[in-house]
Amino acid sequence: MLKFNSVSIGYHKVPLIKNLSVEIPTGSITTIVGPNGCGKTTLISVLNKSSQLFNGSITLDGEDIYHMNGHLRARKIAFLPQIREVIPALPVHTLVEHGRFPYLGFSRRLTEEDRGLVEDAMEFTHITDYRNVATDTLSGGIRQRVFFAMTLAQNCDTIILDEPTTFLDLESQNNFYRMLPILKAQGKTILLVLHDLAKALTISDKLIVMESGAICFQGTPDECVQKNVLNKVFHTSLKTFSDAEGTYYFFE
Repeated sequence: MLKFNSVSIGYHKVPLIKNLSVEIPTGSITTIVGPNGCGKTTLISVLNKSSQLFNGSITLDGEDIYHMNGHLRARKIAFLPQIREVIPALPVHTLVEHGRFPYLGFSRRLTEEDRGLVEDAMEFTHITDYRNVATDTLSGGIRQRVFFAMTLAQNCDTIILDEPTTFLDLESQNNFYRMLPILKAQGKTILLVLHDLAKALTISDKLIVMESGAICFQGTPDECVQKNVLNKVFHTSLKTFSDAEGTYYFFE
């Protein structure tokens, strides 16, 4: 289980999140939602040290992740950030291979197992046809799928995704959301940040709602709906519709 224990997190010695505690259940899909600037990205970015941990601890299966060296942490937690400042001019397959770097020995050469995991990740994210194309020439949506494939190639049990559907068209978004239950069935723990509230309610086992650097709700999507949490935080009105295939959510 991934646990944030009384953490204070921020940037440049200024804490934006104070004394926050939350648990991410193993083998679940947990989604963080909240208004812009509430601290969603700040919270998860501490996992790859993009934001600063001032107080508290973060443990994975009881082990403090800040006591792990970089290679060990990268074997346990895969992180897909929201924004990448630099897009490498590398062929797609080469960039996806970077996901295997935490496992490479002194020779820095990929094994057959490494190559198999890279191929599996590209096939899973539907980018095999782009394997020899330079990443920096691709559209934003396809590029996002390439980075997702690189994240999956790490083959970590814990996957962190910050607004992963950014730049994706509708078909690609739907394909992405279909992947999550498959990863969960493989035993992966998935923690993601989303702005799409309707999807968050649909796909999540656990929902975390943040406001002004604090958690104002954590629980199941059904509990969130019953307590009208999203209506209050986002000043919106939630509508539901159900048919034989499930329940659908709309906001207005």
